[in-house]
Amino acid sequence: MPRWVLTTETKFDVIIIGAGAAGLMSALTAGKRGRHVLLLDHAKRIGKKILMSGGGHCNFTNHDVTPQNYLSNNPHFAKSALARYTPADFISLVEKYRIPYHEKELGQLFCDGSSKQIVALLEHECTLSGVRIRNDCQITEVAHHSTGFRVATSLGDFTGTSLIIATGGLSIPTMGASGFGYQLARQFGHSIQPTRPGLVPMTLSGTHLEYFAGLSGVSLHTAETATAKRRFRAGLLFTHRGLSGPSILQISSYWLSGTPLSVNFLPEESAEPWLLAAKKTHSQIELKNVLAERLPKSLAHRLCEQSFSSRAIGSYSDKALTQIAAQLHAWPIIPSGTEGYRKAEVTVGGVDTHDLSSTTMESKRIPGLYFVGEVLDVTGWLGGYNFQWAWASGYAAGQHA
Repeated sequence: MPRWVLTTETKFDVIIIGAGAAGLMSALTAGKRGRHVLLLDHAKRIGKKILMSGGGHCNFTNHDVTPQNYLSNNPHFAKSALARYTPADFISLVEKYRIPYHEKELGQLFCDGSSKQIVALLEHECTLSGVRIRNDCQITEVAHHSTGFRVATSLGDFTGTSLIIATGGLSIPTMGASGFGYQLARQFGHSIQPTRPGLVPMTLSGTHLEYFAGLSGVSLHTAETATAKRRFRAGLLFTHRGLSGPSILQISSYWLSGTPLSVNFLPEESAEPWLLAAKKTHSQIELKNVLAERLPKSLAHRLCEQSFSSRAIGSYSDKALTQIAAQLHAWPIIPSGTEGYRKAEVTVGGVDTHDLSSTTMESKRIPGLYFVGEVLDVTGWLGGYNFQWAWASGYAAGQHA
């Protein structure tokens, strides 16, 4: 079967809009059940977001997936699907195709080779399942009628008993992301939880930006970022516009505009006893050089220039060193914003899940209508969790559509 099948058929059991991770999983799963499946996508090639993920190596899942790794206004919604299609299930598919992979920190699994291998796997499974794929297809209208759905496109009109919306969110618009899935959801009476960029670098302005000027490219292997209700420990990177790195990307999904952020520069040890000990044993060493034993030199010097001054550590009182230690463990920052959807890996918010079945992803309002993947108000952490949600939700819908 050719890679993109330009079938003249117009009637299908299942029509899927969106050929990303969730759409492909829905398609191959439904196809394996003997359903006659059509997969439509506006892009010229399938799985574009898969191809660019993980620096081109695709962080396709995580060993340690739990519902607690997801953000949603309906926190229990993801439990059923995640329990019924686990990381082990997708790993077995990867191993079936003999795709070499490796584990990085925190259970993250990446291809040794290219993300293209994951797309090829999914595409081949679709082929084996008889899925028809039509790319470069612009959808002009979607309508519901007594026997199913009609999808009018630039390539003709198609009808299906079931319709699966797998259009993704708003992140990375240069790759074709849009609010089309939300538009369809509203058309069929579903509400949308407010959306915002997630897993995204944060920006600073004014005095906060000036404070860290000149540190672009400086990184911490481990820092801890925190909001009032959530904290993450991972790497941190200073950029010319603000802050990035895994700990910042993680906390960005929980951060609300205008609220403060706390950064612990030394989360793996207590700074107070270390500084007090240094005062006794190296009293003539300047504070900035003492801090440089634990922090990048440029950051240590900048903190002293801007906040602590720098003189021999022996000249600081114990109280002053205790206060400095406390600041290092809870540095207050108020970001001015984020880099927006153009650099966001995911979209937080989306189709409200209260009107969907958590078992099947089917609409409670319109029988035969399903929503899967990032278009839903289910957002995973950094590290393969969003792909696992795509596999799990796509599998759930594909098992029932």
